[in-house]
Amino acid sequence: MIIFTPMKLDILVFAAHPDDAEMSCSGTILRAIKEGKKVGLVDLTRGELGTRGTFETRAEESAVATNILGIHARENLELEDCFFDLGKEAQLKVISKIRKYRPEVVLANAIEDRHPDHGKGAKLVYEACFKAGLPKIETYDEQGNSQEAYRPSSLFHYIQDRYIKPDFVVDITEYIDKKMEAVAAFKTQFYDEHSSEPQTYISKPDFLETLVGKNREYGKLLRNGTFAEGFTVNKIIEIQDITKLF
Repeated sequence: MIIFTPMKLDILVFAAHPDDAEMSCSGTILRAIKEGKKVGLVDLTRGELGTRGTFETRAEESAVATNILGIHARENLELEDCFFDLGKEAQLKVISKIRKYRPEVVLANAIEDRHPDHGKGAKLVYEACFKAGLPKIETYDEQGNSQEAYRPSSLFHYIQDRYIKPDFVVDITEYIDKKMEAVAAFKTQFYDEHSSEPQTYISKPDFLETLVGKNREYGKLLRNGTFAEGFTVNKIIEIQDITKLF
């Protein structure tokens, strides 16, 4: 588990598995950090049931990706891969991290996807974001201190494997190469001609090309850029200045 000094973050990203955020929204993370935002990442599980690699190698790869992205905090809740539920214990763990980092924006898994944990993780974070604002729900930090209620301003869901029409896209043209470097940090998960491990859906030789292709497809929605990441929303977004929309 990687733990940095607690701080208020602008954006807190939740991911069902290590590498979910890297594949789905790391370009957005890189852009936000370049713009001076503080960003943290909380993995819900260690990805221990993945066909390739182990939870130890996943942890090592996460550390490499963390350094590439330059994120300000990363933790792992160590919920049970594939079998975590939406019960009280899991919700309190997520609520505690929301109250610890007090982000303005939360990013979470796709609301529906090929891997059941993705949609389940999205629902877990959705419920936790609401309940984090209820003062009568008690949570405590790592030192045992009571945490104040806090509800983020916005929750957005990044798009993963399945195509979902985005409600908005973020231009990551400047960051696509760095994004793919962070993705490639999870080397046990992707194609390696020397690997003797079983082939999986994401270890096929052309998988990373399809990932870039998806970002290129969303990039077609941009006015000037080439690559973008897509997001969906749970509520209508309030706009203060329509002249700043593109």
